Amino acid sequence: MSPTAADIERYRRNLRDEVDGAALYRYLAAAEKDPNLREVFLRLAESEDRHRALWEEKLREAGAEVPDYRPGFRVRFLGWLARRFGTASVSPIVTRMEMTAYTMYDDQPEAIAADLPRDERSHARLFRELARSTRGRAVDIDIARLEGRHRAGTGNALRAAVLGANDGLVSNLSLVMGVAGANPGQNVVILAGIAGLLAGSLSMALGEWISVRSSAEAFARQLEIERDELNLMPDEELEELVLIYRAKGLGEEEARATAQRIIANRETALDTLAREELGMSEEEAGNPWVAAITSFLTFSFGAIIPVIPWLFLAGIAGVAASAAASALGLFAVGAAITLYTGRGVLFSGARMLTFGLAASAITFGIGRLIGVSTGI
Repeated sequence: MSPTAADIERYRRNLRDEVDGAALYRYLAAAEKDPNLREVFLRLAESEDRHRALWEEKLREAGAEVPDYRPGFRVRFLGWLARRFGTASVSPIVTRMEMTAYTMYDDQPEAIAADLPRDERSHARLFRELARSTRGRAVDIDIARLEGRHRAGTGNALRAAVLGANDGLVSNLSLVMGVAGANPGQNVVILAGIAGLLAGSLSMALGEWISVRSSAEAFARQLEIERDELNLMPDEELEELVLIYRAKGLGEEEARATAQRIIANRETALDTLAREELGMSEEEAGNPWVAAITSFLTFSFGAIIPVIPWLFLAGIAGVAASAAASALGLFAVGAAITLYTGRGVLFSGARMLTFGLAASAITFGIGRLIGVSTGI
């Protein structure tokens, strides 16, 4: 079947993207001082040249003119930034570009036949590694990386707990104060506070469950792809590992020797490819139920603070006690955040206290206006 007009236009779009990709990698290679990374960029440029040749051939076969595309402004600007500030300055941007192109060829039969989807996945993984790696350090890479990830995992869990409590406290304090401003009575304020606690914590738990579950499913799918590629194309997987280790600073011989040792054992190779290419291991995919329950509990812990005083007090006394209890909670959360920011306890605590009370004052004022206007 002859290519349609839509096919020809698609070929042209693909060709334009590949011209930009090849040019970008050559700009990065020209700006890179590390010879190992420079070679990695040049190899990627050669890969994009092969892709470009495919789409030029498809256009000729379709009897269409092959456009003489030049690199776009965005690519030229990134090249200028790389020359001025180094390739590390643009690596996160290029990583996002590559992640966007991760599946660009998955539904194009001509690209699938030429194995282009695998190349795009490889490029995305490599740049994710480049953005994450510390350049120039080539000693005990895997051990250091694993140790760092264990520390990061613990820190992230604690950070999530602190921020979950903060979300519950600020949102429910604002809700309670907004209802209290209308002065509907103690029971209504308590009901609103409990409803806000349950609605927020259940929503957070469901969102966290879906997020972790989706990540685990996506990881399982990518792991299956890696397993197939390792069985069908071990030489290509070997070269990909070599590039990754070259990007980390290893020389050609050392990178190849390391990759060959890993590829020799299929299970070890799969685990390593998952960590090096996908950026995580099976254990790190997470348990969605643990994530959901933790999110529910931490949000609830923060959300119950402004409600507790209303169980014993009403009116202005309830408002004052709720504000005081919440102020202590806000300051404590702000102080806990200094574990990650490194700022002073007083500064962070006072900042969180100010923002939280300001939000509650606004909702209280709005509640007061609504209460007066409706005669509650």
